[in-house]
Amino acid sequence: MTAIVVSPLGRIAEMAVRHKSREMVSLLAEKQDFHRPAVILAERHLTLAMNDISFAGTGNLIAPQDGHIQNLIDFAKSWDQSAPLLVHCWMGVSRSPAAAVLVSLALYPEQNEQDLAKRLRQASPYATPNSRIIEIGDRLLNRDGRLVAAFKAIGRGADTDGNVP
Repeated sequence: MTAIVVSPLGRIAEMAVRHKSREMVSLLAEKQDFHRPAVILAERHLTLAMNDISFAGTGNLIAPQDGHIQNLIDFAKSWDQSAPLLVHCWMGVSRSPAAAVLVSLALYPEQNEQDLAKRLRQASPYATPNSRIIEIGDRLLNRDGRLVAAFKAIGRGADTDGNVP
């Protein structure tokens, strides 16, 4: 399995170059402007416009939806894994770790959800995957509630300033 690199927005260029990534997933609020690193191929950059919220109906914010997660799963399945995939959101704590988990499960469905949750916690003590993204992914990837339970079991990550890949 090739690496999945999770990063805050402010460090995507550094992480893309350091890890020689050519593909990227961006999970940011609609109209949030940023510059795609030059090493990322434009045709292999998926942008999912969503806010970091866990339930729909929060004013004019965009909650993660089935369509977002299906696009993520489809993109993951088309990743050739010849170089690390860079996944980022604003702080690299909630949306992007959740997306990285779903990419991993889409490609390697035989993984145990509890083991995956524990590996994420070991890789990042700060990760607190967005519960709505995890719930939708659980359903779309036919995990029968096991993914949701695994991430509830590891709990919230430690506080961070959002500058840690």
